[in-house]
Amino acid sequence: MPERLTEMLMDTWTPLIILWITVLPSIYMAPMNQSQVLPSGSSTGLKRLNEEQRVLNRSKRGWVWNQMFVLEEFSGPEPILVGRLHTDLDPGSSKIKYILSGDGAGTIFVINDKTGDIHAMKRLDREEKAEYTLTAQAVDRDTNQPLEPPSEFIIKVQDINDNPPEFVDGPYHATVPEMSLVGTFVTKVTATDADDPVYGNSAKLVYSILEGQPYFSIEPHTAIIKTALPNMDREAKEEYFVVIQAKDMGGHMGGLSGTTTVTITLTDVNDNPPKFAQSLYHFSVMEDVALGEPIGRVKANDLDIGENAKSSYDIIEGDGMDVFEITTDAQTQDGIIRVRKPLDFENKKSYTLKVEAANTHIDPRFISGGPFKDTATVKIVVEDADEPPVFSSPTYLLEVHENAALNSVLGQVAAHDPDVSSSPIRFSIDRHTDLERQFNINAEDGKITLATPLDRETSMWHNITIVATETRNHSQVSRVPVAIKVLDVNDNAPEFASEHEAFLCENGKPGQVIQIVSAVDKDDPKNGHYFLYSLLPEMVNNPNFTIKKNEDNTLSILAKHSGFSRQKQEVYLLPIIISDSGNPPMSSTSTLTIRVCGCSSDGIVQSCNVEAYVLPIGLSMGALIAILACIILLLVIVVLFVTLRRHKNEPLIIKDDEDVRENIIRYDDEGGGEEDTEAFDIATLQNPDGINGFLPRKDIKPDLQFMPRQGLAPVPNGVDVDEFINVRLHEADNDPTAPPYDSIQIYGYEGKGSAAGSLSSLESSTSDSDQNFDYLSEWGPRFKRLGELYSVGESDKET
Repeated sequence: MPERLTEMLMDTWTPLIILWITVLPSIYMAPMNQSQVLPSGSSTGLKRLNEEQRVLNRSKRGWVWNQMFVLEEFSGPEPILVGRLHTDLDPGSSKIKYILSGDGAGTIFVINDKTGDIHAMKRLDREEKAEYTLTAQAVDRDTNQPLEPPSEFIIKVQDINDNPPEFVDGPYHATVPEMSLVGTFVTKVTATDADDPVYGNSAKLVYSILEGQPYFSIEPHTAIIKTALPNMDREAKEEYFVVIQAKDMGGHMGGLSGTTTVTITLTDVNDNPPKFAQSLYHFSVMEDVALGEPIGRVKANDLDIGENAKSSYDIIEGDGMDVFEITTDAQTQDGIIRVRKPLDFENKKSYTLKVEAANTHIDPRFISGGPFKDTATVKIVVEDADEPPVFSSPTYLLEVHENAALNSVLGQVAAHDPDVSSSPIRFSIDRHTDLERQFNINAEDGKITLATPLDRETSMWHNITIVATETRNHSQVSRVPVAIKVLDVNDNAPEFASEHEAFLCENGKPGQVIQIVSAVDKDDPKNGHYFLYSLLPEMVNNPNFTIKKNEDNTLSILAKHSGFSRQKQEVYLLPIIISDSGNPPMSSTSTLTIRVCGCSSDGIVQSCNVEAYVLPIGLSMGALIAILACIILLLVIVVLFVTLRRHKNEPLIIKDDEDVRENIIRYDDEGGGEEDTEAFDIATLQNPDGINGFLPRKDIKPDLQFMPRQGLAPVPNGVDVDEFINVRLHEADNDPTAPPYDSIQIYGYEGKGSAAGSLSSLESSTSDSDQNFDYLSEWGPRFKRLGELYSVGESDKET
């Protein structure tokens, strides 16, 4: 520790001594402003001197020091003296006062206002602030008037080695390929030192390796890490832990140091070939294995990783190169052996293959190390399996004429059991492919026979499936498709392609072609159709028409003369015989209808009816039809209008003409008043239709036809009016013919059992003179007044 302190003090004071030796001679050699001392009474001389000095001399600063230094991190029992300020105006008296301002003035730096000594009151850290700019001024102590302009100077904090190097980005991770040459770049590290890099060696760093030798080295000044050993193998050791040190003071004794770690990982290169775990592999497989199914796996191990460990597998030799194939599993890097062609135990019971595994990514630097591949032998044993029957052909095609006799043999299929035991085979037809059961098969020999007649014109092809089953093991089944083509025979007569109707113009010329007709035949002869046309023997010499065969297998109908007339004969029928060229030939007779029509001069048909002669000149049939349609439309509009007017004026409810109430409305005789009881019967006021609850409506038409409700029995005298009304309301609500809006409901029953009795004078057998209205007084004040009125009326009548 004493040595450390001594070394620090030497580093601190050495530059100060050098600076003192350099600066001091120049200070004493520089011309200094000497104060002029004059008597106190010589004011004139002083004034003249000042003017001459102002004219002849330039103004100079009177400070002795303009830059000072202070050592950082210095601490002692007393404040450290930084320096002293002195002006040449100071004669040594106490009339001058020194003032200090600027960075840290009064807090960090304090000045003696009499002597100008500046002291540092606190420990300073150059890394926090390297220099302070302050301003000094000399003033008169009594008047505080400045004696000279302010002067600025700097106090610099002198650095000491108090900060060790630091690796800001550490710890580090780096990679380098394995098997690299000596001196291969790995990575670069960087350390920083907070000390002054300009002054001294406090920030001069030197790098070294504390751990990680002899594998790696580092450049002392650039901090570049390189490989130090050749052929480092990742498979032997993949990761290295290296400790790097950075030391200041140029690496000399007493310098501060810092360390960091670098984890270096060797990356893989393809320097190892694949290697099979064993040289011989044995597999067994059933002969009925499906194509593409895996039967075994082989594995070639590679010490490398990633892309460098990938291998591809191939079959390079063997007697089953076309029967088997090998592929690479991308996940496990296994070689998967699969079946490429069907196996047959009866033909070959074993196979021997030679399999090769080779790296897919080869590094050219290591080709000289040997071939990056390996081989192994694979033996495959085929085991016997109970196989289904095998047909002699994968498909069958049979041909049969459509007139073939029933039970005739159409063809034969054959199948056998490929197993050594060779089980007998039974044949059958899959009836899902022969729903109409048109064919049969002999279960023993596989002969296919006809069960129902065939018609080529209905179905030309029949596709059925034959099933072969082993008699010893019914689960062993094989199927084969059989296509049966029905061959044509001449069994259909030709006929017109469509129902023809020819039109003959009255102004036609002899030999004019009336119509061209064509024929069709459902049969399909090999050489195509050829038709023969002829007239019936009795029509050969007819005077009106003749026929002509065209080269395109069609027939032209020609008129023999002109002057045809619709009035004479409107329609002609011409029977034609059509024959084909089959063996034996088939023929049919078709009748052509020829209608005589009126035509224009251009031969365009205008009318083919006899009635056209009686039409007015200038009006065609179409014009007459249009006129007739307009008349009918007008009649329909008029009828609808009248119907709507009548429908609007009719009452909503249909009533009989015998309804007395209608007579009462029309009755304009005054009558005999209440005393007239013979004019009509009160019973007629009860609605006869209301009894059965059905009133027909004219304003609606029911969607459904319902029978009228059965009439209810007359309401007994003891039934309450409320019950009667509820019954009628229920019937009206449930009547499907009732409109969805209110309508008049007529109730002819007044009810019985009221304490007041009936207020109506109808059906009353007594006169007003016989009535006593005194009971109205018992009903309350309102009815009492009514009783008095009636009583007064009776009294007046008697008077």
